[in-house]
Amino acid sequence: MSKLPRSLKPTKVIKALQKAGFEIDHTTGSHYIMKKGSLRTSVPYHRSVKTGTLRSILRQAGLTLEEFIECL
Repeated sequence: MSKLPRSLKPTKVIKALQKAGFEIDHTTGSHYIMKKGSLRTSVPYHRSVKTGTLRSILRQAGLTLEEFIECL
């Protein structure tokens, strides 16, 4: 089992989610709201996405860690 990557750039997280089928719905301040069907998640566009935030994004997106790492 893989470990969560430490502090990824938000652009990498957004691109990986797009490969998984998500689309950018809109932006609110410094957060990108991404949608895929009825699933919705928010990606903060700051310096980096920490591990706890990434874990929450993956849970909201319905992705496993392995699926996410494949999309990176």
